[in-house]
Amino acid sequence: MRAAPVSRRGLRLTGIAAALIAGVIVVYGIATRAAESQRLHDWTDAQALPTVAVNPPSAAANASGLELPGRIEAWQRAPIYARVPGYVREWKYDIGAKVKAGDVLAEVETPDLDQQLAQARADLATAQANANLARTTAQRWQTLGKTNVVARQDVDEKTGDLAAKQANANSAQANVARLVAMKGFARLTAPFDGTVTARNTDVGALINAGSAAGSELFVVSDTHKVRINLAVPQNYATSVAPGTKATLSVPEHPGKTWTAEVAASSQAVNVQSGTTQMQLLVDNADGELLPGGYASVRLDVKGNANALSVPGSALIIDARGLSVATVDANNKVVVKPVTIARDLGKVVEIGSGLEASDRVIENPPDGVVSGTEVRIAGAAKAQTAESAKAKNEKG
Repeated sequence: MRAAPVSRRGLRLTGIAAALIAGVIVVYGIATRAAESQRLHDWTDAQALPTVAVNPPSAAANASGLELPGRIEAWQRAPIYARVPGYVREWKYDIGAKVKAGDVLAEVETPDLDQQLAQARADLATAQANANLARTTAQRWQTLGKTNVVARQDVDEKTGDLAAKQANANSAQANVARLVAMKGFARLTAPFDGTVTARNTDVGALINAGSAAGSELFVVSDTHKVRINLAVPQNYATSVAPGTKATLSVPEHPGKTWTAEVAASSQAVNVQSGTTQMQLLVDNADGELLPGGYASVRLDVKGNANALSVPGSALIIDARGLSVATVDANNKVVVKPVTIARDLGKVVEIGSGLEASDRVIENPPDGVVSGTEVRIAGAAKAQTAESAKAKNEKG
């Protein structure tokens, strides 16, 4: 059988339907691409805005006290130098050894000094012999002078010669005593009970006493107590009075603290550093605090409970001075000049320029100026999450 011929009207309708479908597809594709392009444009614009983290200023950090670095020093520290030249004959105590006052640390062999002492004793013997002869002669002339056998002038000359010879003998005696005292310095002794913290010599080493080449041979330190030296900024000096309590810690003993108190203040400000030197005393009977080491000291200095504090990273320092960047209700930056009341280390206590309701940028980007639009870190995350949720619901 032959198929029924397709009417011209049916073909026309089929073509029109196909054209409409193709048009719908094209329009849908163009609209989809336009929407994707707009979303990409919006996303690019959003990414171009700097994202910042903001927080209101807080007053809770003001009770943390004042934290400063300190340097540990021994209660007493004595560098031991040689007073006489020579060679080290022997040393008896090495680093870390415990010594008592008067213990001999080392002995110096002094051949030159020994010869000088021998010569001085010989000179003393000569001077004493001359003085004895002058004394005998003067006594004889004085006896003759009473009988008017000799002139009075001759008697006076003999008496004067006795005085001069006796003075020479006294000078020679003093020289011998000086050299004997110098010979005593050939034995290096500990000045107090303590620990040998340095030994910079050895047997046979040449000792150049009294010259630029001379150096300390030993160091003896008394560490039953230690001193902590602090450089306190000038604006805190009046708040840290003698007797102020403190807590200190050292890196080699994590988690352990020691209590101390301010013992003395220099009562002056160093011109170069702008700080006041203060000293704390700490008992160190167990020897855990090492002289010369670093210590972190927290002074019990309370802050103003009503003052506002911001992280130290929030400060902007430029040609205009100190300022803080905040974000207003329209997410635009407002740079506010501020003054600092106290620097507490991690946080800074603001004297003026901020309100409790301000949103402070914790780490402002470089070159930030008022009027710059920004994104809030928490708000950006929330907006991204809401957009993803809406897209999923639509899909």
